Amino acid sequence: MQIGSIKLPEKPVLLAPMEDVSDSPFRQICKKLGADVVYTEFISSEAIIRESDQSLDKMRFEEMERPFGIQIFGGREEAMEGAAKIAESNNPDFIDINFGCPVYKIVKKNAGSACLRDLGLMERMTQKVVEATKLPVTVKTRLGWDENSIRIQEVALMLQSLGVQALTVHCRTRAQGYKGTADWEYLKLLKNTPGLHIPIIGNGDITTPEEAKYVFDHTGTDGIMIGRAAIGNPWIFRQMKMYLETGEMLPEPSLMERMEVCADQLRASVAHHGEKYGVIMMKKHYGNYLKGIRNGKHLRVELMSLNNPDDICEALLNFDESKYYPVSA
Repeated sequence: MQIGSIKLPEKPVLLAPMEDVSDSPFRQICKKLGADVVYTEFISSEAIIRESDQSLDKMRFEEMERPFGIQIFGGREEAMEGAAKIAESNNPDFIDINFGCPVYKIVKKNAGSACLRDLGLMERMTQKVVEATKLPVTVKTRLGWDENSIRIQEVALMLQSLGVQALTVHCRTRAQGYKGTADWEYLKLLKNTPGLHIPIIGNGDITTPEEAKYVFDHTGTDGIMIGRAAIGNPWIFRQMKMYLETGEMLPEPSLMERMEVCADQLRASVAHHGEKYGVIMMKKHYGNYLKGIRNGKHLRVELMSLNNPDDICEALLNFDESKYYPVSA
């Protein structure tokens, strides 16, 4: 698969941009464990052109994260154009436009999936971004606003005509939010759309190596994107790629590996955000790393009470499943 001049492996597995999750430390961990492409959290174009500290910080990345994309969203053409220019100055590999976020506070600003109700606005903003940068531009969107307005083939062809280099489709409508099931049949429909040749990346409900293989085999999609299934489980990239290549199912990570990777992400979080904020940012990840681990809830309570990174790492690396009383006690 190729995005502009960026060559990717056959059947790449990408990490989805996720608000308050996919910061640089998490991206680094996923990259080490097999993610082929990573993205920033989505960043407001209005915040970027105001040069807010938070938006500028979200664009920072490490070289080892490449290929790396900055994802922007907004509802004004001028803001999207300006944001694209500023994003380019941060030297990512490509710029991604979010036309898929279903959250009300985003939609009410004519951003995210709101553009699925106004394809003219989507077209104008995309054109502004493409013209504003020399980098490849990609798009992430949904099937449509609701089940009665699914025009994803028309959208894909329109975006391609504007110069978009790849399209990621979350296979739900905006009306569905994250409920119901993703309809992967639309990926197959897109891959069989006459005249459509840009790479199509499938997203939504791909949570296991078996599902990854099915989506590739059944739909012919060029790549897949993993979101919530990677939170606390960055090994999913390694597992999926091994299964796709060999049909072999890798074992789940050992307890020690879980603790070591969690500690590695904490260290990266402190290095990136500073000690105080780096520790705070990690607190949202502990529950997922410890899911299914005997007495993991007790360890999580302990970790949430600690503020010194060294103390947290010590608690993680010295954890003994039999150390604590059972949660039900």
